Amino acid sequence: MDATRNRQVITGMEEFFSRPPTPASDPTTYESAVLDLFRRVVKSVPAYRDFLRRHDIDPGGIVTLADFRRLPMVTKENYHRHYPLAEMCRDGRLEHCDVVAVSSGSTGRPTYWPRSLLDELETTARFEQIFHDGFNADERSTLAVVCFPMGTWVGGLYTAACCRNLGTKGYPITVVAPGNDREEILRVVPELAPSFEQTVLLGYPPFLKDVIDTGISRGMDWSSMDIKLVMAGEVFSEDWRSLVGERTGMRRPSHDSAALYGTADSGVLGNETPLSVCIRRFLAGNPEAAQALFGESRLPTLVQYDPRSRFFETHDGTLLFSADGGVPLIRYHIADEGGVVEYRQMLEFCAKHGFDPLAELGGGRGAPELPFVYVFGRSHFTVSFFGANVYPENVTVGLEQPEVSGWTTGKFVLEVTEDADRDRHLKVTIELAPDEDAGPQRERLAAESIRAQLRRLNSEFAHYVPEEYQLPQVTLLPAGDSEYFPRGVKHRYTRGTSS
Repeated sequence: MDATRNRQVITGMEEFFSRPPTPASDPTTYESAVLDLFRRVVKSVPAYRDFLRRHDIDPGGIVTLADFRRLPMVTKENYHRHYPLAEMCRDGRLEHCDVVAVSSGSTGRPTYWPRSLLDELETTARFEQIFHDGFNADERSTLAVVCFPMGTWVGGLYTAACCRNLGTKGYPITVVAPGNDREEILRVVPELAPSFEQTVLLGYPPFLKDVIDTGISRGMDWSSMDIKLVMAGEVFSEDWRSLVGERTGMRRPSHDSAALYGTADSGVLGNETPLSVCIRRFLAGNPEAAQALFGESRLPTLVQYDPRSRFFETHDGTLLFSADGGVPLIRYHIADEGGVVEYRQMLEFCAKHGFDPLAELGGGRGAPELPFVYVFGRSHFTVSFFGANVYPENVTVGLEQPEVSGWTTGKFVLEVTEDADRDRHLKVTIELAPDEDAGPQRERLAAESIRAQLRRLNSEFAHYVPEEYQLPQVTLLPAGDSEYFPRGVKHRYTRGTSS
């Protein structure tokens, strides 16, 4: 038995119970917080001390934020796969962590991320911000339905733990965790939801849409349950948010759903707020402003974050962060494409383009004075066609148009094929909604809708791809097709070039 751990947990829980749901904004504390984290990691983590030694870094010389920014970046390759797991934990003690999550990454090679209850409390704070500021869950009885896969993956168990932590803090929240079993979700939700004032579904966006659409096809009235959504793992469009909101009866687009920017490496790094959603919806309708802000035509996930908990930096258009955890990370290069925008900078940008998000929200909760981070994801989730990067996010908007959205699930696979003459074609394989049929007319409708949105949203596509090649080749497949849309695995939206 370790009495020290017991006392640490009690102290951590007391701090969590007394912490306000919305982080206070005080930029003067950001620098001291990350420097203090650095000093704690140097003192307690054997692997990081050796990492600095290998790079000829004297920890005593890191005094200012400018010094900190010169530290070498940490990656999976030069750190996590270089040291034994225990040496990367505090005091070199893996047994001080309560749970180990597993992430497969893009290569399929597993990476292990241990954590403790105290680490979960930091992530719980992000869930609290969503449930308090967006859903008013401190005032309304709430059923939280965890629809992420349960098991060694980070999403399900982590989410269930965080929602349960909110219950221990006093929120009237009850958790049920059917995981990504659609039939079990559709069995328990109609039975439990009437006992609560609102129901929150937490899961991956396309899976939640599949659950919602299947429920509608079976006569479920989602609007009677006052549905809210918490999502992670994928970028989705504002057209998608509006479509799902319409089907579930959600009335406040900026408040009724929120995306998490999460990772197995350090839990949740940031979350959508009513303010960030309001701004993103404005940018979705003004592609020129989005291009000016993000430097690209596609729309990223836009969240706010607490720099005292997760400190972001950028490197050549990609993100790195520093955060405490079971494996504390300093200047960890996560390789997601994106950037950081300060709070005042964002409001000034909006004002320059004739938009006042604070006035649009009309006051109240959900507009913390915290910085923003935007995330495109990783570049290998695109395909190149005639030199243009074609992003799944652009195709998604095409499938969310009214003439197409009613008979598709929103899932698709994007790839570039070559015919016998080695001419390249853009191919989109689309999953039909349950009990829907394929046909040439529907294939044509989907292809034309996708082309229209690619032309509108992707200037590279509009200018690089010859007009005669802009109409994609569309194939419609039944829901759950074993090759393209297998059940029970995380969907991938792109494939390499095929012939």
